[in-house]
Amino acid sequence: MIRLFHVTKQYSRDACALDDVSLHLTKGEFAFLAGPSGSGKTTLFKLLFCAERPTKGQILIGDFNLQRLRDASIPYLRRNVGVVFQDFKLLSRRTVFENVAFALEVLGRPQSEIRMKVTSILRQVGLGDKLHVSPLRLSGGEQQRVAIARALVNEPAILLADEPTGNLDPALTLDIMNLIVNANMRGTTVLVATHDPSILKAFPRRILTLKQGRLVDDTQSLNRGAGAESEPLRDLAHQR
Repeated sequence: MIRLFHVTKQYSRDACALDDVSLHLTKGEFAFLAGPSGSGKTTLFKLLFCAERPTKGQILIGDFNLQRLRDASIPYLRRNVGVVFQDFKLLSRRTVFENVAFALEVLGRPQSEIRMKVTSILRQVGLGDKLHVSPLRLSGGEQQRVAIARALVNEPAILLADEPTGNLDPALTLDIMNLIVNANMRGTTVLVATHDPSILKAFPRRILTLKQGRLVDDTQSLNRGAGAESEPLRDLAHQR
């Protein structure tokens, strides 16, 4: 589903964000991308949804070869990739409903489908009573739920979540991670970037570790598959 072959991203002669990274995620897999701030996690995500282009190497997302992908075809790739940004990137002048609906409007979906899907996903994330509220009036955890609803409303094949629980308290972290786990259990391939060791401990999953732009560890043995985290999830709130 996601394959990288010797990928390098160099912004300048002295600034190499990723250095010869190769990895492979299979369909329906849930993996973490770990490493300290500045290790290259966000850059890797930008490459996966074509916000950046690699300096060297090859990236395959499903049937898309990103090195051969024309700019005009990038929206077709992004229909299959949901992204949750660390800073949410919600539209402050639109309501919660309108923020989530935007992901379907750009695809030209009919209004009847948009109303049905947006209302349904917002109920799933516990915001069924916040449809017409401005995101500026929401808490940080609620804003993150809107961002996740927007990423999932189109039922993407892949979900990329960049530090989705950053700056949230343990209880909200639990809620957000539950939403992501549920998406994976429905078949979505999930890659979550985090530098939070308590999250990695709570979820026995494959961990890909970046350090100074290089993939230094790939811990396969921790991946127990979707649905195996119910007990660690309950314990997460007591680990911080």
